[in-house]
Amino acid sequence: MAEQNTVTFIITRQDSPDSAPYKETFNVPYKKNMNVISGLMEIRKNPVNANGEKTTPVMWDMNCLEEVCGACSMVINGTARQSCAALVDQLEQPIRLEPMSTFPVVRDLIIDREQMFDALKQVKAWIPIDGTYDLGPGPRMPEKKRQWAYELSKCMTCGVCLEACPNVNDKSDFIGPAAISQARLFNAHPTGEMNKSERLEGLMEEGGITGCGNAQNCVQVCPKGIPLTTSIAAMNRATNIQSFKNFFGSDNVR
Repeated sequence: MAEQNTVTFIITRQDSPDSAPYKETFNVPYKKNMNVISGLMEIRKNPVNANGEKTTPVMWDMNCLEEVCGACSMVINGTARQSCAALVDQLEQPIRLEPMSTFPVVRDLIIDREQMFDALKQVKAWIPIDGTYDLGPGPRMPEKKRQWAYELSKCMTCGVCLEACPNVNDKSDFIGPAAISQARLFNAHPTGEMNKSERLEGLMEEGGITGCGNAQNCVQVCPKGIPLTTSIAAMNRATNIQSFKNFFGSDNVR
């Protein structure tokens, strides 16, 4: 079997948010165990396309390079995933790179994930304990709850679940599965539980949990294996209970 010398990338590029996308092919030197980002770095080092024409370096996002930050998410050979964890030896060639279509393109493979962060704001996905003095140790979380809550905490806001969800599109304002799961995470925290009703109200707003069509694509593509559909089911029940509380004006509804 002949030794592989080059790797071919076909990259969907876009010069600005308002310009038309186009494809450009690059051949880069092959190195054993290289990932997609290694290939993009080679292109950046020598931005010459397969026709021998000098071009602009390809733009993409990256940060941690160990599948923790979620910044390098893109569509690789038709599947949304992290480019730092995508090994060239495991990919069919030519390798096709595209920006995730759910999000606005900034340039080339860089997308704007602002809608994900806005969704976290809508469900108040944080614990408001900031202050000017030490509040001391908070209440302990039971070990059994801590174990499944830890799984939810692995979310890196990468956007892959939104890319796979058919209900997240330009005709819908559905916030997506990531924010729903994060609401469950912070509602499970002994301190965060104090603001539980506020997060549930956020899920009941326009674009909230009722926008889920139960396609279950999200749980299949999540790179961290987060049980997103379990979170959605739990939050469906919790918001139903909250709506009864709102209607009857009682905190005795369980």
